[in-house]
This record gives sequence, structure tokens and C-alpha cells, in this order.
Amino acid sequence: MTSKRSCTRTWAVCTALLACALVTSGCPRKGPAERAGEKIDRGVEKAGDSLEKAGDKIEDATDR
Repeated sequence: MTSKRSCTRTWAVCTALLACALVTSGCPRKGPAERAGEKIDRGVEKAGDSLEKAGDKIEDATDR
């Protein structure tokens, strides 16, 4: 159960960061803060994917 909560939190953070990125996307040029934010977004997304894969592996291992 704990891993599902972690995944849910991770996806919530990803969604919030994506929403922030969409709100600020109206600017024609990307400044250093926006580029840094995009790097953070990618990092959080990769972390979420890794957590999801780990949760799937744990679930598969417990199903055996």
C-alpha cells in the first residue's frame, strides 16, 4: 500500500509541475529559471517512472 501512495504523490507532483509549466508557457523566450524548471520536471517524471517500475516489480514478486 505504501508504494501506491508514493506513486500517487509522485504523479501529483508531476501534474502540479506540468500545470506550472503550462501556465508559464505563454512567454516566447525561455529564461534560465524556466530551463531549470524543465530539467526538474524531467527528473521528477523519470523518478515517477522508476517508482512505478519498482512498484510493479514488487507487485509481481508478491503475486508469485
